[in-house]
Amino acid sequence: MTSRRSLLLTASGLAALSAPPLLRAQAPAPSVADPARLIVTEPLWMPGLERTRRLRVYLPPDYAAQPARHYPVIYLHDGQNLFDAATGFNGEWGVDELLDRLAREQGLAAIAVGIDHGGERRNTELSPWDHERIGKGEGFAYLRFLVETVKPYVDARWRTRPESASTALIGSSLGGLVTHAALHRHREVFGLGGVLSPAFWVNEQRARMLAESEPLLAHQRLVLYGGGREDRDMLPMARRMAELLRRQSRHLLYIEEPSAGHNEAAWRAVLPRVLAHLFGDAG
Repeated sequence: MTSRRSLLLTASGLAALSAPPLLRAQAPAPSVADPARLIVTEPLWMPGLERTRRLRVYLPPDYAAQPARHYPVIYLHDGQNLFDAATGFNGEWGVDELLDRLAREQGLAAIAVGIDHGGERRNTELSPWDHERIGKGEGFAYLRFLVETVKPYVDARWRTRPESASTALIGSSLGGLVTHAALHRHREVFGLGGVLSPAFWVNEQRARMLAESEPLLAHQRLVLYGGGREDRDMLPMARRMAELLRRQSRHLLYIEEPSAGHNEAAWRAVLPRVLAHLFGDAG
């Protein structure tokens, strides 16, 4: 895969966060849990953005053996980072191993869909608003691609439960920011959301205005998470947003992990708690 470097900004200036700057094989690179159940799709056209993007679709262990069963769907940004260290930057989330374990131990069987990021275009695609250093935000066009292209494509090809209460969206950093935007702008589509280490510094005021003007619906469940060793501005912003969202939803779980940094290892560690809250009564 072509190597690309992608820089993110903090509220106070330019800093390298966890946007995947290099997509290179690591040695040794563990493989996915079961390659037969991880499908890389054809390129999908992104209307309004005039480019294409592939999906990585994980199927649960019993998918082939249960032809009448339909499954909830977990959509996640940064598809290259989710399933395989060979395509991820700085490790992987281990989504396939986790979902295999949850299916085996807790009966939570779900389809997971990773939307590949756009390399050097990742920052603009996942930013709903313009930023002086990132450039013109394309996040709302990216979300229309998810809602109008990706979700219908997935629902037509696999046995999904397409209703909002069974549709999750999870992302970190700028992926967390665009997930926050999706939970408000597309409330009828994404009933479940994981907003991890959100980059509210891009435009905290606009993020709050969106939350206030298009408040969460009663059924929506979400997790808002921040790490104590992230940029100094990120955790206070997450706390302020949590206070706002608590007034809208009794289904908000706010998590702080004091020792966690801004990286794939932190998001991999918190993902079991995120899924437990979104798909159960835990949290």
